[in-house]
Amino acid sequence: MKFYSNIYPANKKNLTKASKLIQSGKVIAIPTETVYGLAGNAYRTDAVKKIYTLKKRPKHNPLIVHFPNVASIAQEAIIPDVVKRLIKKFSPGPITYILSLKPGSKISKLVLNSQGQIACRIPKHKTFLEILKQSKVPIAAPSANLSNKVSTTRAIDVKKEFGTKLPLILDSKKISIGVESTVVSFGSTITIERPGAITKEMIQAVTKQRVQERNTNGTIVAPGQFKKHYSPGIPVFLNQKKAKPNGAILVWGRYKNAKNVFFLSKKSSLSEASRNLYILLRQAKEAGYQNISVTKIPNIGIGKAINDRLQRAAQ
Repeated sequence: MKFYSNIYPANKKNLTKASKLIQSGKVIAIPTETVYGLAGNAYRTDAVKKIYTLKKRPKHNPLIVHFPNVASIAQEAIIPDVVKRLIKKFSPGPITYILSLKPGSKISKLVLNSQGQIACRIPKHKTFLEILKQSKVPIAAPSANLSNKVSTTRAIDVKKEFGTKLPLILDSKKISIGVESTVVSFGSTITIERPGAITKEMIQAVTKQRVQERNTNGTIVAPGQFKKHYSPGIPVFLNQKKAKPNGAILVWGRYKNAKNVFFLSKKSSLSEASRNLYILLRQAKEAGYQNISVTKIPNIGIGKAINDRLQRAAQ
């Protein structure tokens, strides 16, 4: 196996190194339970600017800021009672809360949305949590990929995306979910701004309130809301039964084996499909296929998040 000098195992020594790099304003790649994050010190505007520059990300697309616990969120943002209940149930985990920033917060204004709100998450991945605890700063970390392109769930894919522009990519053998966190906002209604592993039904069961799902139009208030996103760089066709000429096909469930067939899940498992989604979109493109077809994915549970990503990839 070829050795890449900026991919490091997530051992004790390298976690300390990563924490010091974050403190000093450097941008590195860290695994989360959802996807890889391009991580920088959220207190430092210079670090946040580097994230936007590296990703070629539009400035009006806000960033998620990661915290080690609810107390650290409370130092920077106002947490309504309904959010406290959700945090108790789902955090640490794949859910992000859009909250009002407290006056006097030192969080860089560049991470905020157009309404001055901050997207807060407590990740579950041990590597990321340890860096948060050691660095003692909130960490801004959008997905580690170029803007509008396929997200990364493996260190090698981060390397392919950014080469040697990052001083450190921490290698993780386990990304348990594979699609980005659920993003939720709280106003007159509770709104899922981006679907993920924490579903509408799960949130309603805790809040005892009706939860709505955002349509694709309107102001960008959370990451992942651009109509075109998660693109492998070749056409993507949804709800197909067979591959198109010179194309690959991503399959959920049983299908005849062939060279151009990539199985999201032979067992018809939506959680397995979510873990494989970004890897297979990348592999199909890298294999030289000119387009990608995808069989129908049930629009339930995390299947809603998978379909959301595929619909944006197909734009």
